[in-house]
Amino acid sequence: MSIVITGNPGVGKHTVAKEISKHLGLSINDINTIAKDAGLFEKNEDTNDVDISKLEKIIKEKISTPSLIVGHLAPYVLSPEQVKKVIILRRNPYDLISVYKNREYAEEKTRENAGSEILGIIAHDAINKFGVKVFQVDVTGKSISEVTEIILSIINGSSINEEVDWLDLVTKQNDLKKFFAY
Repeated sequence: MSIVITGNPGVGKHTVAKEISKHLGLSINDINTIAKDAGLFEKNEDTNDVDISKLEKIIKEKISTPSLIVGHLAPYVLSPEQVKKVIILRRNPYDLISVYKNREYAEEKTRENAGSEILGIIAHDAINKFGVKVFQVDVTGKSISEVTEIILSIINGSSINEEVDWLDLVTKQNDLKKFFAY
């Protein structure tokens, strides 16, 4: 069974996965790379759509040994039998806005991704699919080494799940309109 690192774009999944890989000696399987190599990305305006059911089949065939799996699509393409633990990296949505600007995301894509983080969409979907195997880690203001230590302690069974609630933060700041078009 594999260790999964997931979360919204910009939370540091790939950076942290490289560090965890060094510590555990596990190879990294990047879900986006697998999808791209299989020709499953379909351009839709400024985003890429992926055929989830095809990707799920390919991943089942491709990932047969324990590894470190990274990608925001993890809750949608992995089965509970493939997964030992799922680590969801969470990051303050205000910080994510600057990450997305640096990546030159369109305003709508920025809003969608930050809104997804606020609502905890990936966390919700992962918890529904993988249950007690899921752990959230708030990476806001933490160094890569601090996040790596937290994840290693989760993998070793000596750390607990963090509760992350960005909706409360954004509501208190009266910024819902900043993140959600309604």
